[in-house]
Amino acid sequence: MTSFSDKERAEEAKFARDEEMEFRVAARRNRLLGAWAAEKMGLTSAEADAYGKEVIQADFEEAGDEDVIRKLLGDLTAAGIEIDEIEIRSALEAKAIEARRSLMGGV
Repeated sequence: MTSFSDKERAEEAKFARDEEMEFRVAARRNRLLGAWAAEKMGLTSAEADAYGKEVIQADFEEAGDEDVIRKLLGDLTAAGIEIDEIEIRSALEAKAIEARRSLMGGV
C-alpha cells in the first residue's frame, strides 16, 4: 500500500510542477508579447514594461489565449498599427517557444 501512496504522491508532485511551469511559460510569453506589441506602438522602455504587465493581467480574464489576443488586437489597432489576428497568433506562438526555451535553459 505504501508504494501505491508514494507513486500517487510523486504523480501529484509532478503534476503540480508541470502546472507551475506552464503558468511561468505563459506569463513570460505574455511579457515578451507585450514587448513585441510595445515596440510596434513605439512605447518607451517604461511604458513597454507597464504594457507587458497589462498583457499578463489580461490573460487572467478568461481561460485560453483569446483575452490576450483581443487586448493586443484592440491596442495595436487603436495605435494605428495595421495588424490582423493571424499575425498576433503567430507572434504568440513564437513568443511561447522563446519563453519555454528561456525557462528550460534557466535564462
